[in-house]
Amino acid sequence: MKEKSTYQTIKKPVNNQLFKDRGSKFIGDAFPVHDENDIKKHLAEIQEKHPKANHHCYAYSLGHNEAYVRYNDDGEPSNSAGKPIYGQIYGFDLTDVLIVVTRYFGGTKLGVGGLINAYKTTAKLCLSEAKIIEKEITRKLEVRCEYEHMNEVLKLVKKENLFILKQELELNCRYVLSVNIDQFSEIKEQFELLKGIQIRELDKSN
Repeated sequence: MKEKSTYQTIKKPVNNQLFKDRGSKFIGDAFPVHDENDIKKHLAEIQEKHPKANHHCYAYSLGHNEAYVRYNDDGEPSNSAGKPIYGQIYGFDLTDVLIVVTRYFGGTKLGVGGLINAYKTTAKLCLSEAKIIEKEITRKLEVRCEYEHMNEVLKLVKKENLFILKQELELNCRYVLSVNIDQFSEIKEQFELLKGIQIRELDKSN
């Protein structure tokens, strides 16, 4: 099965989407995220913003092709909150997204069916308000060379319209390039044909 070369996410946060049912208030917030540090930061922000809320339930999807998915009911009955929230992320075909739904209990129990509907609806309100964008799935390619070969490298960068994430011009030249996953093998081969060039693929942490 061929890997996807693009993915969909949300462009910017969506905040304070309100849904009410029998006195309970559900407040939804959605965020574009890149890693688990982003997720921890946004969860802490929401908890600080709503310190008296009864629950902060959430779901997120990170990564592409084989996404990393997690959801949390935060004390609500099992699978009544986090999973319905994630169902909306999945239904909108999104990744690199976190949705948090904060609940203030209104005194009347909603039952599992009512909770599923409330969390699902609040998450849907968030994503219906969001601007959904398509982005390329990329890999990072490191290119090293001496100054005498720099022009050849930059010529290929320009020809293939590659984005330079980082450049270091010290004793030698070092470039970190962003390359679309579909083009990666072909671009790598083109650099391998150049003389005096060292290349390697970098992982996300580099």
